[in-house]
Amino acid sequence: MSTATAPQPIQTPVVPGAANPQALARDAVRRLTTIATLPEVTAQIIKTVEDPKSTAAQLHKIVAYDPALVTRILKVVNSAFYGLPGQIGSVERAIVMLGLNAVKNIAVAASLGQLFRGVKLCEGYTARDLWTHCIAVAVTAREIARQMKLPIADEAFLAGMIHDVGLLVSLQTAPEKLRVVCSKALAGGDKVDFCAVEREEMGGVDHAVLGMALAEAWKFPKSCQVVAGYHHNPEALGGEARQLIGLVHLADGIAASEKQGFPLTAMNVRLDAGRVSELGFDPVVVDRVKGSLKDLVNNAAALLG
Repeated sequence: MSTATAPQPIQTPVVPGAANPQALARDAVRRLTTIATLPEVTAQIIKTVEDPKSTAAQLHKIVAYDPALVTRILKVVNSAFYGLPGQIGSVERAIVMLGLNAVKNIAVAASLGQLFRGVKLCEGYTARDLWTHCIAVAVTAREIARQMKLPIADEAFLAGMIHDVGLLVSLQTAPEKLRVVCSKALAGGDKVDFCAVEREEMGGVDHAVLGMALAEAWKFPKSCQVVAGYHHNPEALGGEARQLIGLVHLADGIAASEKQGFPLTAMNVRLDAGRVSELGFDPVVVDRVKGSLKDLVNNAAALLG
């Protein structure tokens, strides 16, 4: 059922100052404790939906074993986020109505939301603010894709939701260094390249390469892995992957400019019409979605848990 478009094999992000950024990132992921693995049911859901031979009945069988997840899926399905007429009372019907990918995204949101809890990220921001930002990027990318009739709306939502998971790795393995990075970003505003400061402070790696390694460890679709790795540098990859990466890159900048959650990583993203067109998107659509972002995030409140 997957619509992944990433090229094979995945290229490693080029990170100045790191002799082998992929090896450094994988070592950091191996040192994780609380976020080392996704809940088993979520991992099974991802594996099932990524199998082109999978069916709605197979997905229903997995989801049904987790009553809390069933409750969360029904809450989201019946929320303003989908705007479906009438109440849907069963997960089986939700899967049929929304499709396997959409239900997978709700399950991933339910799992990830538990990881972004309460901990202070840096001065003025908590991990919960980062989760709000990730959801804002997800709904923005999804809405741009829908309005432009691009066949990647569900994929864009998932990629947006996990694009900054590398910051969770930094938060657990090098929290003090991350706070220094954030302090410098706060002081420099939109003139600061957050990733460059990360590389200076954290031995040559940044949250993009860390996120790519974590998404790989979690066995997310290849397209989501490359988005995590390249969302700050969409020109680095060509081919079919570039559209999805560029979409999340723009959504990241929009969420940051509208101060949705944690904005520091993407404050320097250009959103002018020339840049938007250069990336292959319609500036009119992008402006319209930017103007409706607060409503989009409010409608996604059920996803924020």
